[in-house]
Amino acid sequence: MSSDIRLDAKVYQAIEQHCTQGDHFTETDELALALDEYARAWALLPDPQRAWEAATWIKIAMADVHFFAGRFAEAEAELDYALTCPGGLGNAYIDLRMGQVLFEQGQLEEARECLRDALDAAGEEIFDGEDDKYLALLRS
Repeated sequence: MSSDIRLDAKVYQAIEQHCTQGDHFTETDELALALDEYARAWALLPDPQRAWEAATWIKIAMADVHFFAGRFAEAEAELDYALTCPGGLGNAYIDLRMGQVLFEQGQLEEARECLRDALDAAGEEIFDGEDDKYLALLRS
C-alpha cells in the first residue's frame, strides 16, 4: 500500500483512543484490559491490516502486554507479525523486545543477535529501564 494513503481521520482517532487506553492499562498492570483495547484498535484497521503503519505499533503494544505477562511465545508471534508491517524491519524497539523474548525462552544466540541489532541501531539508551541481564548478554 502506498505511503500516501492515510486512514480515515475518525478511524485513526478511534485507534489512537483505544491504544491510549491500552497504554494506560499496561502502565497500571491491568494487562487483560490492555490487550482488549489493543484488539479493539486492531479490529478497526481496514484490510489488509498489515499494510498500515498503525498495525506496527498496535502489534508492538500487544507484544509488550504478552511480554509483561510472561507469555513469551505470544509476544514473539506478535513481534514476528510487526516485522511484516510498515517500519517493522530494522525497528530497534522490535529488535530489543524480540531479543528479550528469545532470551526468556532460552534461545540465547538468537537473543544476542537481536539485542546486538537494537544496540547498533539505537545505542545503549534503548536498554534504559530494562533488566540489566539483557545488556549483560551482549557483554558476555
